[in-house]
Amino acid sequence: QVQLVESGGGLVQAGGSLRLSCAASGGTVSHYAMGWFRQAPGKEREFVAAISASGIYTITYYADSVKGRFTISRDNSKNTVYLLMNSLKPEDTALYYCAIVRTYGSWPPTGKEYDYWGQGTQVTVSS
Repeated sequence: QVQLVESGGGLVQAGGSLRLSCAASGGTVSHYAMGWFRQAPGKEREFVAAISASGIYTITYYADSVKGRFTISRDNSKNTVYLLMNSLKPEDTALYYCAIVRTYGSWPPTGKEYDYWGQGTQVTVSS
């Protein structure tokens, strides 16, 4: 059973930065694609970013709303995936989740393909 634990959330002013971490146990993150999602109050959960399993090439994919501001990466030695968030906006305020997907039909996996989820870490951006 894979377990994912997010950390790094907090309160930040608009324009600031945060780096979220997602530490995995019970599985090796390098073997699987992983993603970040977020859910704001009163809204549905939305896809933020995904990173492919480690290989010759590592592929990343971003939602249009965060492209150019957020960067997903992984440190296989720490079995951890990160989400670096720059130029934060108040509309980025949400509970951020990481998730792992074992198999998917086509790249990128952006939703219900994901098998295991963390509990989330809160990000609040003040204006």
